[in-house]
Amino acid sequence: MSDTVIKVEGLGKKYVIGHQTGLSRRQSYKRFSDVVLNAAKAPLGWLKAKNQELRTQNTKEDFWALKDVSFEIKRGDVVGIIGRNGAGKSTLLKILSRITEPSKGRIEIDGRVASLLEVGTGFHPELTGRENIFLNGAILGMTRAEIRRKFDEIVAFAEVEKFLDTPVKRYSSGMYVRLAFAVAAHLEPEILVVDEVLAVGDAQFQKKCLGKMQEVSRQEGRTVLFVSHNMASISNLCQACILLHGGRVKAIGRTASIIESYLLDNSRAPVMALTENRKRSGSGCIRFVSAIFETAGMDGHGFWVCGRQGRLILNFKNFSGADLVNVQFSVGINDQMGQRILLLSNHVSKGVEPTVSGSMCRAEVTLPRVTLLSGVYGITLFASINGEIADWIQDAGSFSVESGDFYGTGKMPENQGLLLVEHSFSFKA
Repeated sequence: MSDTVIKVEGLGKKYVIGHQTGLSRRQSYKRFSDVVLNAAKAPLGWLKAKNQELRTQNTKEDFWALKDVSFEIKRGDVVGIIGRNGAGKSTLLKILSRITEPSKGRIEIDGRVASLLEVGTGFHPELTGRENIFLNGAILGMTRAEIRRKFDEIVAFAEVEKFLDTPVKRYSSGMYVRLAFAVAAHLEPEILVVDEVLAVGDAQFQKKCLGKMQEVSRQEGRTVLFVSHNMASISNLCQACILLHGGRVKAIGRTASIIESYLLDNSRAPVMALTENRKRSGSGCIRFVSAIFETAGMDGHGFWVCGRQGRLILNFKNFSGADLVNVQFSVGINDQMGQRILLLSNHVSKGVEPTVSGSMCRAEVTLPRVTLLSGVYGITLFASINGEIADWIQDAGSFSVESGDFYGTGKMPENQGLLLVEHSFSFKA
């Protein structure tokens, strides 16, 4: 019997995107009450507007979320799938999980697949936790006797015993994910597919899930596909990685080399464009447009130098149409493994309380001296207004820090640890 459990050849997924021309953005979106009111106030004007709408052109465009994707995965392999937002990771997992049909190409899967994708996928909201456990087991082809043997383990792992007979539509997102992962991991699938949905759970449960995935792969010989932006989790769990870029496979290989390639590809961009970043949350009153890293006394953009003044320029748009007060901006800086190192926030730092006026604005963050060691770092951007999230991009991009004479001794510091601090030695006889 072949050791290959997943074989993908020339896989492609095409979506058709519609565009409407001839109307402004403001005209394109109207409430029903506005339409009725306008028709009542000015019937002739309303008819004229309707005729103008009918003259608008609808155009369509083919968008390939995946194109010419080919790879093989062996039995018992734990493979990470990484890439920027929009690279096609989630689309690939949905096709492998048989949720979405491919537009072209061929897939061969040897074994049962259990998937943990978006929160709620595979669960019926009106059924209780108990009923959904048996439903998912039946979907995987298991008998009731097989499910009963695993039932107590699932409930104990998910820690939802008190709510077992409550419809899952009343579960919190964290409870939903705990039960969904417990079901997917314990009902003995040959292939376990996990998207970034684990980020919804708390840190303790994420650690518990990673431990379970290691157990099912190493001790039980099952195959795991894992998508995450947390490079620490990918590095600790996965033996190999697939790097997707623009819907294509850019590289396949050992985890360390693929992570390094991914991080370097996304660093040192003169301007970090943020407009097309789709995996963001918030009301949208403020939207980050771009980020620029600058070093004092240097012409080049896109990086900081250790020991010198560093500046981060955040360009953003104000869509509220009004002046905004009580605005909080935060910048999270993470290491290559996704661990938070620094949090920069106007909420706690010295400076003028920001008032955002106009549509196009900018915020500047200045570090008197960059204390980060040389390397590649990730960035998270956050903005809120009166405590309400306006824009939150957890994976905005990466930037680099170059070596510098931090201590003013003419010697470059060794690349050990995370941060540099001023210090001195004294010796006594």
